[in-house]
Amino acid sequence: MTLRWIIACLAATLLAPTAPAARADEGMWTFQSFPAALVEQRYGVRITPTWLDRVRLATVRLSDCTASFVSPKGLVLTNQHCAEDCLAEHSSPSRDLVEEGYLAGEGSRELRCAGQVADILVGMQDVTAKVLAATRGLGDRAANDARRRTLSQLEQACERASRGPSSGEPLRCESVDLYDGGRYFLYEYRHYDDVRLVFAPERDVAEFGGDPDNFEFPRWCLDMSLLRVYERGRPAHTPHYLKIDFAGPRAGEPVFVSGNPGGTERMLTLAQLLTQRDVELLPYVVRLAELRGRYIQLGLQSAADRRLLEEPLSLLENDLKESREELHALLDDAQLARKRAEEAELEKRVVADPQLARATGDPWAQIAQAERVARDIALPYTFIEEGAGFDSRLFRYARTLVRAAAARAEPSASRPRAYTDAALPALERQLTADVPVHPELERITLSLGLARMRDRLGPDDPLVRRVLGKDSPEELAARLVAKSRLADPAVRKTLWEGGETAVAASSDPMIELARLVDPEARALRRRYRDEVQAPVRAALQRIARARLAVLGTSVYPDADFTLRLSFGAVRGWSERGRQVEPFTHLARMFERATGSEPFRVPPSWLAARSRLDLATPFDFCTDNDIVGGNSGSPVIDAHGDIVGLIFDGNIESIAGTYWFDETNNRAVALDSTIILEALRKVYHAQALLAELGAPAG
Repeated sequence: MTLRWIIACLAATLLAPTAPAARADEGMWTFQSFPAALVEQRYGVRITPTWLDRVRLATVRLSDCTASFVSPKGLVLTNQHCAEDCLAEHSSPSRDLVEEGYLAGEGSRELRCAGQVADILVGMQDVTAKVLAATRGLGDRAANDARRRTLSQLEQACERASRGPSSGEPLRCESVDLYDGGRYFLYEYRHYDDVRLVFAPERDVAEFGGDPDNFEFPRWCLDMSLLRVYERGRPAHTPHYLKIDFAGPRAGEPVFVSGNPGGTERMLTLAQLLTQRDVELLPYVVRLAELRGRYIQLGLQSAADRRLLEEPLSLLENDLKESREELHALLDDAQLARKRAEEAELEKRVVADPQLARATGDPWAQIAQAERVARDIALPYTFIEEGAGFDSRLFRYARTLVRAAAARAEPSASRPRAYTDAALPALERQLTADVPVHPELERITLSLGLARMRDRLGPDDPLVRRVLGKDSPEELAARLVAKSRLADPAVRKTLWEGGETAVAASSDPMIELARLVDPEARALRRRYRDEVQAPVRAALQRIARARLAVLGTSVYPDADFTLRLSFGAVRGWSERGRQVEPFTHLARMFERATGSEPFRVPPSWLAARSRLDLATPFDFCTDNDIVGGNSGSPVIDAHGDIVGLIFDGNIESIAGTYWFDETNNRAVALDSTIILEALRKVYHAQALLAELGAPAG
């Protein structure tokens, strides 16, 4: 949860609109509160409501990335790494589509991506008054329960209304908590669950530079793919789409990034930041590092194991680098001192106003007490409720089946938020998707999780003893993985449809493990909700009211994987006394190539080299404010045309989880010019270029 969310909301609710207080080009703004006046003042660019609506309706939220419609026939532009699961799903021992890439050529060869969905934000309802009315006068715990129940009811009512006889297509409705409870919205999504792969380049060019170049710039990555959204078996009609300007951007040009950034936590209190650093991030980095070592050890055994590990190891290394840099950010004494000074100054201003002091109390002490509880239960909560002790896709399937079966026996409004009627369709698709489960990886991750749970909780912990019995972690993991049938999506579907009766009768060992663990996990979750979550939420709201009374400020809410728009410009930065230019060019990719991973150029590019314009811009950087989840976001110019495709940030941008440094934070994007050069001269994708409206050539 973040204080900034509350502050912005209360300012918007209680005061007349004011100019945002963010520095430089900081901010991941909601579309309903985008600071158009500030952009016009700073860049001379006028962003109209029509411009915003067009971009919003053309931006697509995928299951874990962002994308955009680029033709009226459902064609979607995103990153190659956002399509890797689909490529892997359609690969075989004799054909690795991740390595080889894919070009459908015609509609009949477009490949269905089982785990992928596409959501378009078509409406936003402010339901703040309804939620506040439902929680007024209640204590912290009761208000927390009432809030969750009310939001579930509002989601259900929204979806029922969209299915009415005069309502058109049914919508998915999701409640959105902005400003940590200062404002609540229902976001209405047009949902598509038939997404197909049209094009993706080879891994060698999509991920050129691999882990050494990850979170770095300059870069030379063709990290793009094209998908297509289908409706009733035919390409969807998508009149709201963005044209691609294949001339690309210019240095200094103002640009906008529309996407679904993941979580930021820029306004946590100091007590919360220290808990996150010491209790969450540090142990997590240690676990990731050990898992990476085990993956590498497995990969040394055979070429087949190395191929199997390519994608999971790449994802793990990315996660490790990101988490390590977040940890480094929270070890920055200067930033922590700034946070401490800000809190002390606000407290001082509050105490100086007797009326405000009575209304505010001491929320910082309340949060500090809640964080002490969080630290006390951190180990069992992490390993049992959060599942670090049972790190296995099969176990996660089992836990979902067990919990969903129990939840579905209750009225929707009384269930945990993850199992309401509104959430169930997406949950069922994820659960029954035909995603490969690799026993070798399952044994590694599960045995490591069990071993570290035994180490940290102790071999005499009652739950550890019940779980392991006389087995070693390796023995138990091997048996569970070998005997479980949950790798089969048909088995999971049968259990899902059979509900509580089928799950209770199941003798699958993973289901039995989930049933064994669940009572203690639920107890931990209840304690965390009542003794940490509820008092922290209430305290943050009081801090927000105090800050509003003292400063009267208005800022953007923290990111939460809902649609946001950031503004900035194409520009480099200075690093260790060296000026980093904002563009790279094609020639340098060939110069850096070694013929070996991760600096290997695919044969298709080597064959086309003599036809290519080596001066073509390849990747570029901007000072737009982005974080994870923005992968696949379009970079849009003032006219509303796509000039680039976000795929990464520099290493300094990782600290953007907690604060934005306008001097060094940079977003990294693929230039639209290289998209044209690649599709035309390397992949000969003339039909795609025609659909994209590319110039003849």
